[in-house]
Amino acid sequence: MQALLSFDQGPPISAPFRYFLTAPLFAISAGLLLLCSGPEVFASRWTPQALALTHLITVGFMMQVVLGALQQLLPVMAGANFQRPLLVATTVHAAITAGGILLVLAFLTSVPLLFGCAAAALGSGVVTFIGAALQALQGVPSGSPIVRGLRLGLLGLLVTVVIGLLNAVFMGWSVAMPLQQLANVHLGWGFVGWGCVVLAVVGSVVVPMFQQTPHYPGWFNRGFPASAIAIVTLWTAAELSDYPRSAVALSVGVVLVSASLAFITLKLLLRSKRPRLDAVQWLWRVAMVSALVACALWLLAQASETLAQWQVWPLLFGTLLLFGGFMPVILGMLYKIVPFLVWLHLQNLGHGRLLAPNVKKVLAEKHINGQMQAHFAAYGLLLLAALWPNWFVYPAGVALVFANGWLLRNLLSAVAVYRSHVAKLEKLDAPQT
Repeated sequence: MQALLSFDQGPPISAPFRYFLTAPLFAISAGLLLLCSGPEVFASRWTPQALALTHLITVGFMMQVVLGALQQLLPVMAGANFQRPLLVATTVHAAITAGGILLVLAFLTSVPLLFGCAAAALGSGVVTFIGAALQALQGVPSGSPIVRGLRLGLLGLLVTVVIGLLNAVFMGWSVAMPLQQLANVHLGWGFVGWGCVVLAVVGSVVVPMFQQTPHYPGWFNRGFPASAIAIVTLWTAAELSDYPRSAVALSVGVVLVSASLAFITLKLLLRSKRPRLDAVQWLWRVAMVSALVACALWLLAQASETLAQWQVWPLLFGTLLLFGGFMPVILGMLYKIVPFLVWLHLQNLGHGRLLAPNVKKVLAEKHINGQMQAHFAAYGLLLLAALWPNWFVYPAGVALVFANGWLLRNLLSAVAVYRSHVAKLEKLDAPQT
């Protein structure tokens, strides 16, 4: 698969970086929300504060990084070049940033107009991105599992956003709809139909390349994206058609598909040829273990009526999946993609006149390790806050602000290295007086 990579095809560096630099601001806001709301956040998964917190991470943090990474990786992995990439990045980034802010405010205030504005902004941003991505993929042969998987991942994103926007509109105007079922379907599509599919496709390239592991099995690369979309589609049909037994059986399949991704990825990571574990490997390993624990917790809740009635288990499940599963993976990707992009763009700008800094000098390892440890501390405190919110919600909020402030600092330091090197190149090019 790595033969498909073409590092000369990426967009200008400012296209993905605007997404990357915005994401920590939403995660910092999530920590501030914990500090302002207190234990009420963990009263139920349906409280306005819990919904706002969830979407600060999913829409504000995850979507920002994933769309920024996809705009960089689609040309590199699939040869799918965006037309006018800066215009696409500017438009999409502005729309999803405004939409994310409006959606959080809508949850916290229950103002119908804010739900409508959030739906319009997020919908326009995501549709613009998907349209530009599909146009870029239009002339690309679809024989590669990567290309097919990316198309299915874009489909998963579209369905996730459409269901989410319907939920927002129905909530804003108090429309009589099965909101809990729609919310569950939205969750399933977001985590599996979009998140897991994109992670499987991108991971099939970046895990072997950056972590020096064996490649994912061919059958997995070919079959996982389509299987995930198929099982989520069948489950959605059963859930919304009010066939409870079929819905429960198919939901087990959805969870097992997700668990298979985590299990196979963890198995490959344990076979890494790296002589020592670095921060990125720890982030990926913790993420896969957290995802497996989340899947096990969900399956146990379906099998045990006692556990199912325990109000805390959905909060633990969400914390395991969001802060323990997806966020560490995204951090791991940022800490590989950002230094590499800085090095690559400076190498191309330099043309041999000035050697680009080594990727390890773009982001110091000690700062990556420190931020990783800060995130793990925040993750642990969030798990404790789900169990004992009165004691741990405020330490968790402080830790989340600190960890993501550190992430922002790390990303800004990489930008500073880039700008400093560009200034040196401009000085070399300046006419001598």
